[in-house]
Amino acid sequence: MDKKSKDALKIKLCGILPFLNERQRRILLAVEAEYIGYGGTKILSEISGAAVSTIRRGTIELRKKPKNLINSRRQGGGRKSVVEKNPNLKKVLEEIIEPDTRGDPETPLRWTCRSVRNIADALKKEKLPVSHQTVAVILGELEYSLKGNKKTKEGEDHPDRNEQFLYINKMAKTFLAKKNPAISVDTKKKELVGNYKNGGKEWSKKGNPVEVNGHDFPGKDVSKAVPYGVYDIGENKGWVNVGITSDTAEFAVESIRQWWSQMGRKRYPKSKELLIFADAGGSNGYRSRLWKKEIQKFSTREKMKITVCHFPPGTSKWNKIEHRLFSFISINWRGKPLLSYQTIINLIASTKTKNGLTVKARLDKKEYLKGIKVSKEEMLKIKLIKHKFHGEWNYTIGPE
Repeated sequence: MDKKSKDALKIKLCGILPFLNERQRRILLAVEAEYIGYGGTKILSEISGAAVSTIRRGTIELRKKPKNLINSRRQGGGRKSVVEKNPNLKKVLEEIIEPDTRGDPETPLRWTCRSVRNIADALKKEKLPVSHQTVAVILGELEYSLKGNKKTKEGEDHPDRNEQFLYINKMAKTFLAKKNPAISVDTKKKELVGNYKNGGKEWSKKGNPVEVNGHDFPGKDVSKAVPYGVYDIGENKGWVNVGITSDTAEFAVESIRQWWSQMGRKRYPKSKELLIFADAGGSNGYRSRLWKKEIQKFSTREKMKITVCHFPPGTSKWNKIEHRLFSFISINWRGKPLLSYQTIINLIASTKTKNGLTVKARLDKKEYLKGIKVSKEEMLKIKLIKHKFHGEWNYTIGPE
């Protein structure tokens, strides 16, 4: 090989080799050596500075024709990841940020208000020292996303908001440790029943789109579905009572009662206590007298003590039912017109996840009236015991 050819080869290798890993470099040198032929290994060693034994090793690997030339080490080689060394790391991390997580109800993505450095410090206290960069990687694997301040601001914060989250978390752990039911409840947004566009897309044959009405301005006669959900935190099971009239406190408690009758009693036959997590407003709001009156009826009928913990105002997205149930229902029926109540029931009941979530649903044809008043005298008859911490948010109602 003449000097001019050697110089040209050296220039080419100087431009390529810095961008390759160890294995790729030795295989490239082996390819060039074989192209030259006799004496090629020695020539490439002189040009590149690589040892002759390294180039010969590349030749051996080249002849084996490996499927993957990207890894610089053999399969299984290299340092193990932090998660492999500590199998419980992800679980502990989720427990640390659980009270401070939230997300978009229409997607399974969540985000946390805690910084990765704060989370890393908390993990060190649990004797799991990791860097904040590793925390960021794990959060990504757990489907947490980074949001800006404008996206996470939900209104004026209550000064005891974080303390209420911690209290809710504590109550959940207490009930679950005793194998008592703890449920998260809420009403999903009302849905139009008919040939109306439903957000999202699904795979179908090209050129065959589903045709729907050209407008979404229904009149008074158009039917609406009111899905009220109950999510069993301990069992990862869902229940949805689909109403056809109004979202009232009476409807909300009846939905919970139906869950207990159809699912809860079978799973918790010996339990005499129930914990309910609910939003601060709506049909199950902490200011609703009718909500408390209906809970009293339910408690007396089933002879159960019912504890209710409300999320602080403006923090409904922290409610577990949004991420663990409603988000997956929305994914399951995306792009499908909700043509009838039976269609809605079938789509809800077919919702499943790889983590074991299953859902049952029923159609509630009862008419629920708005504007039912509860007097002060009726309120005084309710066996309500306020908790020491924010009794307006946290209380227990016992049977009469």
